Amino acid sequence: MQRRKFFKSIVAGGLGLAVSPALKASAAFTDDTPETNLQDALAVPRNSSSMPGKYPGKVTKVNHIGSVVNGKPSEEAAYDMLKAAMLSLTNEDSIERAWLQFVSPSDIIGLKLNPVAGKLLSTSHAVTKAIIKQLEEAGVPLSGLVLWDRREMQLHEVGYTEESYPGIKITGTECQDADGGYINKEGRLYSEDRVDKNHYFYADVEGEYDAYTMPFMVNGGKYSYFTKICTEQVTKIINVPILKNAGTSVTLCLKNLAFGAISNTGRLHQKLWHETCAYACAFPPLRDKVVLNIVDGLIGCFDGGPSANPQFICNYNTLMVGSDAVAVDCIGYETVIAKRIEEGLQSEEKAGARKFMELAQNLKLGIADRSRIELDEINLD
Repeated sequence: MQRRKFFKSIVAGGLGLAVSPALKASAAFTDDTPETNLQDALAVPRNSSSMPGKYPGKVTKVNHIGSVVNGKPSEEAAYDMLKAAMLSLTNEDSIERAWLQFVSPSDIIGLKLNPVAGKLLSTSHAVTKAIIKQLEEAGVPLSGLVLWDRREMQLHEVGYTEESYPGIKITGTECQDADGGYINKEGRLYSEDRVDKNHYFYADVEGEYDAYTMPFMVNGGKYSYFTKICTEQVTKIINVPILKNAGTSVTLCLKNLAFGAISNTGRLHQKLWHETCAYACAFPPLRDKVVLNIVDGLIGCFDGGPSANPQFICNYNTLMVGSDAVAVDCIGYETVIAKRIEEGLQSEEKAGARKFMELAQNLKLGIADRSRIELDEINLD
């Protein structure tokens, strides 16, 4: 299997499994749900930065009909949208003060991007550059920024390279050498050195992979290890997912964090998709470092997600910002499901589609109850 085709199978549902999260929710939340080490995460005291952050239940959504020009996201529009969102969210009149509510110039800030669907539907350079520019205006040096995702090679494939972002570290957990290989001289995967075996999500589900698949999982077994990017390299995380569906649910903030920060994920899609989205975010490497979520909805998809199918890609022309990943996911979910209903793909919300958000709320990671979410919607010309 070619690598891109392999990644598409992973994106579709994990090693060839393409099951809607909502459709399997009723089976996923019964008493036979596999055992996990969630209690280990809950035993670690929270801190002042812990999710849901400074603004629980608050989301700013900025719409701009001119944010995509000739099929390409506009850097100018993205900057204006992000500025409006940050000022609204923080109630500040200075973009510098708005950003400094979340980060400081001494932080090492990781921007968690999403390149898994290739050039058709990755975190846009327009939004990424807007974030970088505003962080610079707030006094954060380029040397204090890290662009990262699970697969370093995918970041490179969609244009996140040293040439395009000089002075900024670009990295991933899964990686290759200069010749495109995955094995070092000692016969180990390069990626094995990039996971932290002191921080893990255990689930009583076995992951077994062949020699081709293993480099993209890092390890098999019942343990998923957190990337050292989260545990050692960054002090704060800004989460930058894309507005995409996953069956009759969505893959936004929580999914981008959870499945992007741990190894051995293929085993988790079938029985623990919802739990993993919530539970992995309850562990300190994510819970205590994610300070802001910025959903790139300039271009997104409403079906066939989270992979990229051209016929289902659309211009949502929106940006959603909040410290509360769960609340942002709720607003993003409303947006995607409204589009799916408009397109005739479903007539109503499907049972179980919000399960991962509800689980995350139960873990005090954010607000999933729509009646408790404050939405500030701004329209820019």
